[in-house]
This record gives sequence, structure tokens and C-alpha cells, in this order.
Amino acid sequence: MGKTAESPQQEETRSRDGAGLHLHMRTLHPSVPVPYLTKEEVTSTAQRATARLPGKAPASDLAFYGGLGALAVAGAPEWPVALAVGGAA
Repeated sequence: MGKTAESPQQEETRSRDGAGLHLHMRTLHPSVPVPYLTKEEVTSTAQRATARLPGKAPASDLAFYGGLGALAVAGAPEWPVALAVGGAA
């Protein structure tokens, strides 16, 4: 009751066949359209977007928020308190 020896032809068939394992794979290649943008389209879109932005902030606001940020980095107020003060102002 021992193992029977396989012939060389059976061994070659088994190794070529994947030792009896078959793996079927499916691949999906969806078509994804890639938009082509010209320089003029990008420029006009950027100009329209920047036209909606508000003007420059007053110097006093920049000084206030800059000072508040510097204090928060230094650790004087905790950062949640600094966010609350900045949001309330």
C-alpha cells in the first residue's frame, strides 16, 4: 500500500497543468474619459474664480490673527481656545 510512482509523462502534465489547480481571473478595464483643457479655458476659469474672492484683509485683522496664532504656537492659550477666540472675532 505504498505510493505508486508516476510516469515522467504524468509528472510533466501535472506540473504544466498547475498541479490540478485552476484559477480563472476576470479583469475589468472601464473606459475613463480624460478631459482635455486648453490654456485659455484654464486661464478664464482662474480669472472667474479670483474675481469672486474678497479684497485684502485690513492690517489690523492680520495683526490680530497673526498674534493669536503666534500665542497659540507658543502655548499661551490652548489651541481650542485660540480657535474659539479667532472664530468669535
